[in-house]
Amino acid sequence: MFFTEISESSTDSKEKMCKRKATGDGKASPAKKLKSLDQEEIKCSAKELEAAKICEFKAKYVELHKLGKGGCGTVFAGYRKEDNFPVAIKHIPEMNVPCKVKAENGKQIPMEVAAMLKLAAGTPGSSATVSLLDWFDLPKELILVMERPVPAVNLEQYIEEYAYTITEETAKVILKQLIEAAKELEDKNIFHRDLKTENILIETGSDVPRVRLIDFGVSCFCNERSRYTVFSGTPAYSPPEWMIHEYYRPGPTTVWQLGTVLYKTLHAGAFFDTLYVLEGSLEISERLSENCQDFLKMCFNLDPKRRPKLKDLLRHRWFR
Repeated sequence: MFFTEISESSTDSKEKMCKRKATGDGKASPAKKLKSLDQEEIKCSAKELEAAKICEFKAKYVELHKLGKGGCGTVFAGYRKEDNFPVAIKHIPEMNVPCKVKAENGKQIPMEVAAMLKLAAGTPGSSATVSLLDWFDLPKELILVMERPVPAVNLEQYIEEYAYTITEETAKVILKQLIEAAKELEDKNIFHRDLKTENILIETGSDVPRVRLIDFGVSCFCNERSRYTVFSGTPAYSPPEWMIHEYYRPGPTTVWQLGTVLYKTLHAGAFFDTLYVLEGSLEISERLSENCQDFLKMCFNLDPKRRPKLKDLLRHRWFR
């Protein structure tokens, strides 16, 4: 199902695509000529491999209109030719691929790919994360081909569409799935880093909205002791400990960001910024139940050590 690198050992195709030309005045040493030919062969081999990958991509998928553009790349709608399966195609410039990690086969692969592959290793269909179907690591860009749930909108659009009609019960359904998804990531030592309404898809094809997580562009692997001093994500949703002490940890940060998602879901049209919480000016609507207000306040505790852990969130009385 996943992309396999094309072999670079085809002598025939190299000879067809690479024309070796003598350089200089004819007095170059055999060693220099050999080195020059080797370098030319490597360049031709790289171009040949890139061309083959692009051909494979175009042979398998059709790219349609643009769905959106983020900080790391641009996403287009598309479909798989063999069965018309809807896909999302993400183009990420090489300069925006932050880091690579070593896969089990010893090869270096992009972190976003590694995270999605690890999440896909569980029971098929059980993960809230959209599936990675294919990927093409080219010299100038990384192309990711993912499933595209239809019909679906991101949570930001969902909130705008339903405006002031979203009830606490609907918010509970959405947040419960989000917490479970976040716990799955934690159990697999993956830190999303940028949970927000734009990075959450809501499948709208049934009476009960289904949550899907997208955009692992700034994700990383982590453990219980992980601590970060360089922030990656959306500044408005950064945890207060980052603004005050310039450090943050995966668990408390994820809980903070889940709180921001719930706040925006239940406060249609409201703008959220962590600075409002630090200034004491963030207003939580009094029309919400006391339990819901308490849940939000727990997520927005300025002390990361006093925020609930992911495993404890669903035990809060708001979900009873």
